[in-house]
Amino acid sequence: MSRRSRLGLVSRGIEGAGIALDSLRSNKVRAALTILGVAIGVTVVIAMASAITGINRSITAILESAGPKTFFVFRYFSGGLDVSDGSDEMSPWRRMPELTMEEAQLIRHLPAVREVNAEESTEGPVGYEGVNLSGVHIAGLSPTWLQVNGGDILAGRNFSQLEYAASARVAVINDKLAESLFPGLDPIGRKIKIYGQPFEVVGLHAEAASLFSNASDPRLAIPHTTFAKVADYERGWMQIAVVPTEATTVNEAQDEVTAALRTRRGLHPGQENNFALVTQDRVLEAFNSVTAGFFVVMITLSSVGLMVGGIGVVAIMMISVTERTREIGVRKALGATRGEILFQFLVEAATLTLVGCLVGMALGALVAWGVRSFTPIPATVPLGAVVAAVISSILTGVLFGLYPAGKAARLDPVEALRYE
Repeated sequence: MSRRSRLGLVSRGIEGAGIALDSLRSNKVRAALTILGVAIGVTVVIAMASAITGINRSITAILESAGPKTFFVFRYFSGGLDVSDGSDEMSPWRRMPELTMEEAQLIRHLPAVREVNAEESTEGPVGYEGVNLSGVHIAGLSPTWLQVNGGDILAGRNFSQLEYAASARVAVINDKLAESLFPGLDPIGRKIKIYGQPFEVVGLHAEAASLFSNASDPRLAIPHTTFAKVADYERGWMQIAVVPTEATTVNEAQDEVTAALRTRRGLHPGQENNFALVTQDRVLEAFNSVTAGFFVVMITLSSVGLMVGGIGVVAIMMISVTERTREIGVRKALGATRGEILFQFLVEAATLTLVGCLVGMALGALVAWGVRSFTPIPATVPLGAVVAAVISSILTGVLFGLYPAGKAARLDPVEALRYE
């Protein structure tokens, strides 16, 4: 294609876009319906993609904070969504024995293991001198939880191994809980009540906000030995985080943990494990399998919106062809080819849907900002979603604009000039 031909193509494209924008101004209601359909579809794509991207980053950050070699031991792990009707057949976890502190201690003393954190948690009441909070996240942890979970002690200290062994009534609270219970005061050494029992605050902890450990919520940690005695929680769902030694690979550590648990539980060589060892990669795979369903929903909803917008494109472009029949006849009489007429109308159709796309991207970005500002999900608009939204909206305009554009291109110039 010569330079002159390219300039002519650009000129016709700009002309078609200008005509489309003029059509928007002169046919506001029809154009608004077209834009609305496309905007809804694009908004769904941008908003859902932003939320999924944020959740993915949050999970990745949690796993990274635990260390790249950390893996987990669960009572049961399906790797996806579980559907149960309450029967034993639909509740496979019932056939899995509960993990115990004795098993956590067994894992801790394996040669390939550096650190272990056994954790159970619930939500319960916490109070201080007339200030009573309900629904505070209460976690029963091992003394090594900081080395596994990460975060910083801002003041005071963590509870010790001796306090853990003695089931001491000590607690490490986060900064949000400190602000709620005693704003402006030093929390260290103060007595709070957990489930009505007195506990001494020995440390102030700060952690990065994420989807599953929201630093903006009041939280506290107590020794698991104490937690088992005072907390009202659903038993049987302990999870154990395992950190291998520097000289050991994840596979070697997993093999040792598997052998130790199978021996303790008396499993024969032909029997399957009645516990689950889960690596970080498997956690991410499980998450991706769940979000795949959300992507299907996203594509379905956005397709409906684009379909509505496409029907609007057909309607508004057919009206445009009818209103500009004489103009088309004049242009053909002056030498315009079918291809030039077809190209102009396709550019107009694509411009209409592109305007809807821009509106949808603005609304989607606004939704992502709201999710990021008011929830723990760090929603971020991914570049891929923006590119996909632009391409899909332009393709919608072109595909649905083919019929009216083809009709305009096939008009007989003599008959068009006679049209009133």
